[in-house]
Amino acid sequence: MTTSELQQHIRNCLQQVAQIANCQLIEPVTDDTVLLQSGLDSLGFAMLVAQLDEELGFDPFSEMEIAIYPRTFAEFVGIYQQYQAKHAGG
Repeated sequence: MTTSELQQHIRNCLQQVAQIANCQLIEPVTDDTVLLQSGLDSLGFAMLVAQLDEELGFDPFSEMEIAIYPRTFAEFVGIYQQYQAKHAGG
């Protein structure tokens, strides 16, 4: 999956989870969107990570030796990019 495909996939999941969790996302969600101000609450983010784990086959946050909490949407996508590369190579 290319970077732009991954980013779009995560954005689509974000919108789906927001609907399920009854959260109002800010629009548009851009690379600079601060996750804590996106409109998704902590339960929503847990649901998002679980959904992405189911669809992509990995959860980078459970694989991290040192927990990193992304601040922006771009940082969130970057973490998935990094771990997607590890899973593709392994």
